[in-house]
Amino acid sequence: MPTIRPSADLRNKYNEISELCHEYPEPVFITKNGTGDLAVMSIETYELLRGRLELYSLINEGLEQTKNGKTKSMKESIKNIREKIK
Repeated sequence: MPTIRPSADLRNKYNEISELCHEYPEPVFITKNGTGDLAVMSIETYELLRGRLELYSLINEGLEQTKNGKTKSMKESIKNIREKIK
C-alpha cells in the first residue's frame, strides 16, 4: 500500500519521511491540497529504478534487432571478438 503524506510533512516531518524512504524501497507520495503532487524516494531506490529502466531499454533494443534480423550467430560473434583481441 503506498505511503501518502501531505506536503506540510516535508517541512514539518522531513526526518520521518526520510526514514520511510530509506526503510522501504518505494516512493512516498506527497499531496498538495489533497491532490497528488510529488513522489519522494531514497537515492538508492532511484538508482535501482533507473538501472531497471536502462536494462529494459537495452533488452527492448536487442529484441528489436532480433526482430529486424540484425543479429549474428554465436560462432561468428566469438570469431569477431577473437580477431579484435589479436
